[in-house]
Amino acid sequence: MSKNKSLMFGMGLLAGVVGGLVAGVLFAPKSGEESRRQIKETACELYEKHSPAIKEAKKQALENVDLMKYKLERQLRKFNNMVKSKKLLKAKELEEMDDYNY
Repeated sequence: MSKNKSLMFGMGLLAGVVGGLVAGVLFAPKSGEESRRQIKETACELYEKHSPAIKEAKKQALENVDLMKYKLERQLRKFNNMVKSKKLLKAKELEEMDDYNY
């Protein structure tokens, strides 16, 4: 599933759940306990129905986090190497200047 489709699915799922809950609470002629039980059953049914898609979205999210972590670590290593290189150049310049002073 592409990232765009996953995002659209997630947004649609969230909108459907929220809309259903709001409509259910507003128009329910049932007691609170009965309404809560029905909402719980509906939420469980939704989870079971969309469990594979939820697991796939979670897997993709974790892969993206790992990829970003790798890229950030690589950039940090490059930056640290650049700083070390600059420090070494500066130390070499200072050493050469010190050699000329004698």
